[in-house]
Amino acid sequence: MNHMKLFAATVKWHGIKTLRKPDIARRAFFHGQRYVSSGTSEPFLSGSNSNYVEEMYYAWLENPQSVHKVSKKVNYFLARKWSSEKRFGLEGCEVMIPALKTIIDKSSEMGIEYVIMGMPHRGRLNVLANVIRKELEQIFCQFDPKLEAADEGSGDVKYHLGMYHERINRATNKKITLSLMANPSHLEAVDPVVQGKTKAEQFYRGDTAGKKVMSILLHGDAAFAGQGVVYETFHLSDLPSYTTNGTIHVVVNNQIGFTTDPRMARSSPYPTDVARVVNAPIFHVNADDPEAVMYVCSVAAEWRNTFNKDVVVDLVCYRRRGHNEMDEPMFTQPLMYKQIHKQVPVLKKYADKLIADGTVTLQEFEEEIAKYDRICEEAYTRSKDNKILHIKHWLDSPWPGFFNVDGEPKSMSCPPTGISEDLLTHIGNVASSVPVKDFKIHAGLSRILRARLEMTKNRVVDWALAEYMAFGSFLKEGIHVRLSGQDVERGTFSHRHHVLHDQEVDKRTCVPMNHLWEQQAPYTVCNSSLSEYGVLGFELGFAMASPNALVCWEAQFGDFHNTAQCIIDQFISSGQAKWVRHNGIVLLLPHGMEGMGPEHSSARPERFLQMSNDDSDAYPVSRFVKISQLYECNWIVVNCSTPANYFHVLRRQILLPFRKPLIILTPKSLLRHPEAKSSFDEMVSGTTFQRVIPENGLAAQAPHEVKRVIFCTGKVYYDLVKERKNQDLEKQVAITRLEQISPFPFDLLKEELDKYPGADLVWCQEEHKNSGYYDYVKPRFRTIVNHTRPIWYVGREPAAAAATGNKNTHLVSLRRFLDTAFNLEAFEGKTF
Repeated sequence: MNHMKLFAATVKWHGIKTLRKPDIARRAFFHGQRYVSSGTSEPFLSGSNSNYVEEMYYAWLENPQSVHKVSKKVNYFLARKWSSEKRFGLEGCEVMIPALKTIIDKSSEMGIEYVIMGMPHRGRLNVLANVIRKELEQIFCQFDPKLEAADEGSGDVKYHLGMYHERINRATNKKITLSLMANPSHLEAVDPVVQGKTKAEQFYRGDTAGKKVMSILLHGDAAFAGQGVVYETFHLSDLPSYTTNGTIHVVVNNQIGFTTDPRMARSSPYPTDVARVVNAPIFHVNADDPEAVMYVCSVAAEWRNTFNKDVVVDLVCYRRRGHNEMDEPMFTQPLMYKQIHKQVPVLKKYADKLIADGTVTLQEFEEEIAKYDRICEEAYTRSKDNKILHIKHWLDSPWPGFFNVDGEPKSMSCPPTGISEDLLTHIGNVASSVPVKDFKIHAGLSRILRARLEMTKNRVVDWALAEYMAFGSFLKEGIHVRLSGQDVERGTFSHRHHVLHDQEVDKRTCVPMNHLWEQQAPYTVCNSSLSEYGVLGFELGFAMASPNALVCWEAQFGDFHNTAQCIIDQFISSGQAKWVRHNGIVLLLPHGMEGMGPEHSSARPERFLQMSNDDSDAYPVSRFVKISQLYECNWIVVNCSTPANYFHVLRRQILLPFRKPLIILTPKSLLRHPEAKSSFDEMVSGTTFQRVIPENGLAAQAPHEVKRVIFCTGKVYYDLVKERKNQDLEKQVAITRLEQISPFPFDLLKEELDKYPGADLVWCQEEHKNSGYYDYVKPRFRTIVNHTRPIWYVGREPAAAAATGNKNTHLVSLRRFLDTAFNLEAFEGKTF
């Protein structure tokens, strides 16, 4: 057999995007590869080549049940059994399966032990069966409409599910772990998530060069060119705290996007041109030539291993059916699909070639096809024995040892989150110092460090120091802490300063947090690219790898998180319900109405609360309500009013026996507010997070004389306390702070409501009425009082914009709602 006799027509020099001049070594790499061997004999099936087809053929003859590797036959079997079901089959690009196998085999040969993959829905079931090695019966039972779902969540459609599997790689006889990440229909959204998880797995293994762990991303041509997160992800590829040391991208180039022609879908010549921004080599290869594809994939794997850079393989193919099996493509591409219907499938082409060459006989080929059909039929029969669908069988990111064997928490308790005073003092002293000799810091920073030292001596903390102590305490306990986002090293509001810069030596920096103890976990703090979507997805993926790490993403302003709304909606809010995937990521969202305009005021708490899954009409009755509420919720939303409570909620995030996403509405003006300080007494051993901070002043001493109870959350508390004092209403008005908003602390708020039976109940917020918290808290307060008492609203009027851009308008509206809050006759005669 000739080795790709017409290879020059399949992979030409112009089919490989060339590199710019500085990349001399990488150019030399390509010149060392054999691209065209017109008359050379390929040692196919001679024992000197680990070609995919050879390997799979002999493995197949040896034990047909050990492999299910005929990608086309999987599609045909599914079509025959479930002709009216969406399957998003791989017909037209069946070569993708051996392509992936070649990449994995070659990478395993070069030392890779763990491959993390992300892909869209097309071909997913095939990849699960033929690459990850998911049991066929578990795939088939997904098509059974009568199958009952286990009580594990909402689940997801079969072509979104992921899988984690450890097996022996047949080509190298080495152990390899494969993880295919679950993902939504939002194309390319999984890209940064895969990269984040890959980075974490490399980090925990000490794999700084990416020689043990790698990622493979599969794309469709239209999405690769059209989705901006692809560009964002590429721009993370070479950043020090985000690089995964090279990703292999495989593009299934259908030459169509749903019903849209390429000429309408992109302005660039090729769908892969976005990869040129990082100077990645791009191979365009005919997907109907399996040997050319194998060769290119082998070269791509070698490239990634040699240079630790991204590389793209563009499989130029076609889509035999419509967008899915129920879709009719002839409506919009009649001529294209007339041509496709004439196209001979690649399996038949290649089988005919093998038979003509005498490699196999027609009888042998037909017998093996029949054997494979029997394997599928037997798996189909076994699938009928399944009565319950377990989502946990499709988990893509297991945490061995963290949960019990049934996947449940080992306990349902959380220890106190305080730490010893000696530990607080030690961390405070290091946070106030420069632990590197001959290191000159900015004079302004010297004043900040002196102020920290003074606070430590006085046993008090501000917001920045409380955060420092929470992070530092974890490092002593061996818990890795990672803080990522735009400008987080200094902090948007110049309050954090976790990275010190020498004022006289360029690029010389110091991170005091990494100098707390000789034996401590590492602290990673990293300014990100100016991206929300890509970076939040990355940090979400990083948090998937291990439960024993505090991974935080901070928005520059909370308002900007909506650029990453897809990650929040499709992964963070619903990830556990859909995919049984726990995640403890922390979102830090600066929030507060301070006259800074509509784009620098609101983290849109109403959106997070709307997506919270606790029932407004159901009063919790569990004996362990504090912990059971947290376990049953989909995420936790807090707005802390004290540095101590911020310290405790960060500590609680790791000390809980399970993981939930934590949304923290962080302050801006409170970072330097003279009243927003906490004593060490609120943070020492035995103390814990306060879900509700009740009134503890004069009003609490004579509760039956209180005329009004104001419930609030966050910064507005300080405005209310000041105004109450100015109006001398400290005996008549109680102010209670709701620190944990969701899940709603029904039990503690009932105690507060019962304490003041004759008082008006008011919810006060600084946000507009159609924003903020009122629509969330109102029905829950009504549930507590069994609809017998109203909860009045005090705050700004409804508005389309999150905040005003006029400082005077801001102050006038603040004055107006403060007057209403303390007007004890404001609601007389009104009906609720």
